[in-house]
Amino acid sequence: MRKTASKPAHVTRGNVLEDLGFSPQQTTALKFKAQLYQAILKCARHYSRKQLQVILGEPQPRVSELLNGKIANKSVDKLLHYAGRLGIEAKTQFTQTRKQVVEKELALAGISA
Repeated sequence: MRKTASKPAHVTRGNVLEDLGFSPQQTTALKFKAQLYQAILKCARHYSRKQLQVILGEPQPRVSELLNGKIANKSVDKLLHYAGRLGIEAKTQFTQTRKQVVEKELALAGISA
């Protein structure tokens, strides 16, 4: 007997972090952290774990956590420190893509935009 494909129970709005219930502020911070982490991994893959211990000034367990994606307990400051130690220059770009969030806050406060 062949099973028919079932429709998904939830339709995404195009932003998985918002779909998971994160606030716009949390979403922005998580995206920034993820992009920073990706830059660190891209650079770190050129070095052995032993070399990374020296470069990052961290013991083997911390290097292993970093390389295995365990960054939930790592602050953005710590990741920026690692990026600097790896010679990564951080360049940022800030754009207001969710103006409706700001307008909603103003409306809730009774202030027009």
